[in-house]
Amino acid sequence: MNYSIMFSAVLMALTLSACDRPTVVTPAAVVTVPVPGPAGPAGATGATGDTGSTGSTGSTGSTGSTGATGSTGYTGATGSTGNTGATGSTGDTGATGARGKTGGDTVVIVPAK
Repeated sequence: MNYSIMFSAVLMALTLSACDRPTVVTPAAVVTVPVPGPAGPAGATGATGDTGSTGSTGSTGSTGSTGATGSTGYTGATGSTGNTGATGSTGDTGATGARGKTGGDTVVIVPAK
């Protein structure tokens, strides 16, 4: 922790001292450009050159032939429908049980669901 405080203090001192320096401006160097003298008389006009010959045009290639169309395949046969099963018979009705006996003074409370 001691080093970070000392480092921060040195860094702040350097930063603030850099702001006080004046900026040095260097003036641009003067470049002397020589000016040419007056132009001389124009020369004689040269002769016109010959026109070149035109090249020959190439021939156009022939168009290729169209390929044959393939044949269409056959449609397969449809399968037959399977048999339907028979309906089963209805079962017998069971026997009805006998009524139970009534007890004495005992009361049975059945909890609600």
